[in-house]
Amino acid sequence: MLKKFMSQKGITGLETAIILIAFVVVAAVFAYTTLSAGLFSTQKSQEAVYSGLKEAQSTLELKGNVIATANSTGATGDIGQISFTVANVLGGQPIDFTPPTADNATGVAASGSSNKVVINYIDQYQTVNDLYWAITKLGDADADNLLETNEKFKVTVGDTTAGAGAGNLIDALSTQALGINTQFSLVVNTPVGAVLEVQRTTPAYIDTIMNLR
Repeated sequence: MLKKFMSQKGITGLETAIILIAFVVVAAVFAYTTLSAGLFSTQKSQEAVYSGLKEAQSTLELKGNVIATANSTGATGDIGQISFTVANVLGGQPIDFTPPTADNATGVAASGSSNKVVINYIDQYQTVNDLYWAITKLGDADADNLLETNEKFKVTVGDTTAGAGAGNLIDALSTQALGINTQFSLVVNTPVGAVLEVQRTTPAYIDTIMNLR
């Protein structure tokens, strides 16, 4: 009888040990899963932060005035060229400002042009994509076409030089020219980062050179 009792007690102890071991294994697996999920979540959060920082550091900032050059002046005049100056926000990553190739006096970039930055025009009458533009490097900017930290580029949309062959806003805006009292936007799209929208309204009288405030 005593032997049977001790045998049953041993079996009960073994069952208890197995149950405890099972609890330990389950707890370990659960802890590992939780830890892995936490590490994965932390990694994704870190990637999101870095991605957001990269986006912010590659965003353009408008510096100074927006200058319009008339195609014709007066109360019925229109604008042929617009220029503005840009720089990197937060001294971010370099942005490739290789200008587009002219497309036979159309005022837009040629098909297959290698420009990475695309400038679109919008007003109440029309939308025109991939306008022709050129850059002028200001201050201590180096010789390449990368807009880098502490550099400024003057971007000129449209070419008013006679015989240049690129075309200007008069050529690009086929629906209606940019005349008086017209609100318009130039949307600058870069390879990485948020777009820069330059929105202005033309005055009631077109002068030869105007600061569009």
